[in-house]
Amino acid sequence: MFTRDIFIDLGTDNTLVGIKGRGIVMREPSVVAYDVRNDTVKAVGAAAKEMIGRTPGSIVAVKPIKGGVIADFDVTEAMLRKFIKSAQRGSLFSRARVMLCVPSGVTEVESRAIFDAASHAGASEVDLVEVPLAAAIGAGVDVGASSGSMVVDLGGGTTEVAVIALGDIVTSQSTKAAGDSFDEAIINFIRKKHNLLIGDRTAEQIKINLGSALPFEGEGSMEVKGRNLVDGLPKNIEVSAEDVREAVADQLDQIIDTIRSTFENTPPELAADIIDKGIVLTGGSAKLRNIDKLIATETGMNVTVASEPMDCVALGIGKKIENNLTFDTYIFKRGKRYR
Repeated sequence: MFTRDIFIDLGTDNTLVGIKGRGIVMREPSVVAYDVRNDTVKAVGAAAKEMIGRTPGSIVAVKPIKGGVIADFDVTEAMLRKFIKSAQRGSLFSRARVMLCVPSGVTEVESRAIFDAASHAGASEVDLVEVPLAAAIGAGVDVGASSGSMVVDLGGGTTEVAVIALGDIVTSQSTKAAGDSFDEAIINFIRKKHNLLIGDRTAEQIKINLGSALPFEGEGSMEVKGRNLVDGLPKNIEVSAEDVREAVADQLDQIIDTIRSTFENTPPELAADIIDKGIVLTGGSAKLRNIDKLIATETGMNVTVASEPMDCVALGIGKKIENNLTFDTYIFKRGKRYR
């Protein structure tokens, strides 16, 4: 009776936190700024993201999650502790039962790292849910049906493609081509074409303003500021939407190849179901303009983007909690469980 149920979408770029009965209550960048001299946390979330690329040598702003898994255990623990504490603020509940998501292809060691980080951050019980399954639930897909459904979760660190039937993942594949790799591709393109060095935040803004998979109505250009690699001085250039499409073309090809490869491993009966139902896109990178049209053109199937693609994973975990899923102190993954 003194326990609060919390669900967390621990993403590479953003973390969403929700509470049973209240829905999503927090959206924060997955960034932590800490002082390397004494390992004290200076800021978490949006405040820490503002520090990226602007900190002195004694302070480091990092993303502790890479590709959906923990890259820095201590920093991830500090971030989770902050989020769990914020979700508990003003509550009489002294303990938190936490449900988090993990990529479908995660190893048991990586799962254990996420489990331990949440436990050390103050969770009394922890349960893990695979990302594609949670995304499908959040997008309104009937995952319990015997007919197959395909979900493509376009996240920040990875893109996960999964075929789901009878409440579980039948086959899945993932690729590192996702939101962060789009940003990196834009940085590399501008460096090669214009001899200009830009930062991650600038690349992300270019992607948001101009990014598209196919030409779109009203596309234009924007002024970009950076450091000239020839003379080291500040420089302004104009970047067009066509430039951005050229920059991310290889990443989009990798995503389409992953979808095709997943189809090749799908049982024929389920493949027939997917042809009838089409493909559902979730994740923040599903907001890239016309990415659904590109996938539809390349696969010959109907493709739809979930109404709130960025929230789907968190909403899916929340629905599992709302349906009174029994928490256990074990990790459940593909029928295996271990302490």
